[in-house]
Amino acid sequence: MLKKRETDISVTEGSGNVFADVGLPEADEELTKAQLASHIRQVIKRLRLTQVAAAGIMGIDQPKVSALLNGRLANFSSERLMRLLTVLGQDVEITVRTKPRNRAQGRIRVVGEAHA
Repeated sequence: MLKKRETDISVTEGSGNVFADVGLPEADEELTKAQLASHIRQVIKRLRLTQVAAAGIMGIDQPKVSALLNGRLANFSSERLMRLLTVLGQDVEITVRTKPRNRAQGRIRVVGEAHA
């Protein structure tokens, strides 16, 4: 029977933005794009669209849909992803407000409605 070894594992709480945690430049933009792409994936899944059908609705080609669904977002801006959401029948709202005093700088956040 093998003995279980105790090891020291250090755990660091994340900031809520994995892109910032790994030190990527433009981390807020990368997180925003990932969240917008996640909403697009959810809509495509909920509507049971194939990649070809989704491409037709969004006005892009199927390889771009594949890239988007697989998180390859280098060729997509946040603005473009928001436009794709609107052609998929989603409303996109942007709210600007003063940051709380306890935070050093403002942030960008994508908040969406939960769907079953």
